[in-house]
Amino acid sequence: MSSSSSSQSPASRSVSVDPDATLDVSVTINGDTHQLVIEPRRSLADVIREDVGLTGTHLGCEHGVCGACTVMVNGEPSRACLMLAVQADGADITTIEGLANDDGSMHPIQQAMHEAMSFQCAFCSPGFLMSTVALLRDNPSPSTDEIREELSGNLCRCTGYQSIVDGVETAVSLINSGGAA
Repeated sequence: MSSSSSSQSPASRSVSVDPDATLDVSVTINGDTHQLVIEPRRSLADVIREDVGLTGTHLGCEHGVCGACTVMVNGEPSRACLMLAVQADGADITTIEGLANDDGSMHPIQQAMHEAMSFQCAFCSPGFLMSTVALLRDNPSPSTDEIREELSGNLCRCTGYQSIVDGVETAVSLINSGGAA
């Protein structure tokens, strides 16, 4: 009744995986469709940076804690370091490079952060900007406490955060006065 394969525990069975396996993935990033052949183990952040050449998506902690790699996937903020690129097959992705207006001018949120001098080294800025886009889309007039809560998943080592909150509040004013996002 017992066979050698059934007597092995699931943990002791070996699984053969081809380390050179690749998958075809199609993603639209900032309006441009990319047909990619990638290894299934690669993160979306690595594919955006290395294969597509958009280096504005920063890698900080690579554990989803700092928020520097935040991009929009199908309109929702996502940590690109935690998402496998194969999970984004068919997705519409917006990175920091896609935030600017079609004429090349700054998005109102970028303009507001610039005016408020929100960042020092700016390493964290792509993640904060993409998170702010989602925040102001969902809540066009957030309170200071709501801003702090929504951006609490992004880390900055330079500013002390007040200048970033000031930038979001400036963005709210700019957008509500006609500089539409």
